[in-house]
Amino acid sequence: MTTFVDRVELHVAAGNGGHGCASVHREKFKPLGGPDGGNGGRGGDVILVVDQSVTTLLDYHHSPHRKATNGKPGEGGNRSGKDGTDLVLPVPDGTVVLDKRGNVLADLIGQGTTYIAAQGGRGGLGNAALASARRKAPGFALLGEPGHSGDVILELKTVADVALVGYPSAGKSSLISVLSAAKPKIADYPFTTLVPNLGVVTAGSTVYTIADVPGLIPGASQGKGLGLEFLRHVERCSVLVHVLDTAALESERDPLTDLDVIEAELAQYGGLDDRPRVVVLNKVDIPDGKDLADIIRPDLEARGYQVLEASAVAHLGLRELSFALGKIVAEAREAKPKEEATRIVIRPKAVDDAGFRVVAEEGFYRVLGEKPERWVRQTDFANDEAVGYLADRLARLGVEEELMKAGAHSGDEVVIGPEDDAVVFDWEPSLATGAEMLGRRGEDHRFDAPRPAAQRRRDRDAERDEADEEFDTFKPF
Repeated sequence: MTTFVDRVELHVAAGNGGHGCASVHREKFKPLGGPDGGNGGRGGDVILVVDQSVTTLLDYHHSPHRKATNGKPGEGGNRSGKDGTDLVLPVPDGTVVLDKRGNVLADLIGQGTTYIAAQGGRGGLGNAALASARRKAPGFALLGEPGHSGDVILELKTVADVALVGYPSAGKSSLISVLSAAKPKIADYPFTTLVPNLGVVTAGSTVYTIADVPGLIPGASQGKGLGLEFLRHVERCSVLVHVLDTAALESERDPLTDLDVIEAELAQYGGLDDRPRVVVLNKVDIPDGKDLADIIRPDLEARGYQVLEASAVAHLGLRELSFALGKIVAEAREAKPKEEATRIVIRPKAVDDAGFRVVAEEGFYRVLGEKPERWVRQTDFANDEAVGYLADRLARLGVEEELMKAGAHSGDEVVIGPEDDAVVFDWEPSLATGAEMLGRRGEDHRFDAPRPAAQRRRDRDAERDEADEEFDTFKPF
């Protein structure tokens, strides 16, 4: 059974905002006490948080669909709906968040670092919040905004100071088991290590982490073997340690060739040229291994490598190795620029920035912008007064003026929003807008097709007026 997963595709969905409430306060002797509809609650966010107690993305491999709760709708009596609960997802330290195209959205390093993967929708305003001096009793409320949903890719890059790289069965797992308290699987066959192992090493006053990466073979950077799956785990390491097997049983292999092959794979993977290298000649407890180490050591030193000899079985050279690596790690930490506190920069939008644009496309005009798109999503198109309120807001924002500048005429098709979620209507310029044009609550006579219930009320009123006229006509003297 898989116990380590370092790459998953996560399907996240934030909560929807609750709808606003359209209500009128009623009590004895106050049949129309004014609007008292409450606002809808905010939808919950989906938040990724670094938790150092989490070491794998296995939970999200088995359950990739995650959704936050929705906000509750508002109620009468000025009662606002309850906000949705945020969904907090713990991820390992070193998790990289990418979109479907591979663009990096966030690099989560350090305990408590957060990233909002999906933003919850806003709650809709109730009619109490929409009331004004000219619209004293709105017969509508705004709908809650849908929460964001989408797919993100999580990739885990191990946060370690030292990475052990080399051929399969070179003794990397054995070295990390004796240098630290890690207990990796050790056996006498290739590809024993199937997942990266992490251990903590103490060398004097320096404490550092060391990672054992699964064995690399020729073609690893192109996906051969297990190399491509785990090469990302060496990207954050400060030191690369080549573990060379001086007692290899394969006659066609030798330590120098192994070193050249691994370096070629690292170069093709890219981004690791600036990391200091250390070569460890392993298994020198075997006589043939010691002899071969003495032979190739001058060649390695001539190439500029720092060369150390070790044996995990006989515990030879381990102290020298741990202190040598500790010194390099300490120097790398000193050379690393000190992190400064993040400065909060506030960039307010310009006063005259309407936040939208009009694009003339083939056969129609498209309106794009955060405000008009959000207003459309929150409009109840079954309520004429709500649609009239949307028209008023768009006119005040300057949409009609921009449509005229773009060459739109009465009856032209106008689309608000992107292609996936757009509202299409035939544009009719408004000569006047505002509450003075409103009729009964829930109606707006700028629309030629009123709701059936409103039409029935009008028909009944007309019949009553006609009956009253007939009664007055035959009234006896």
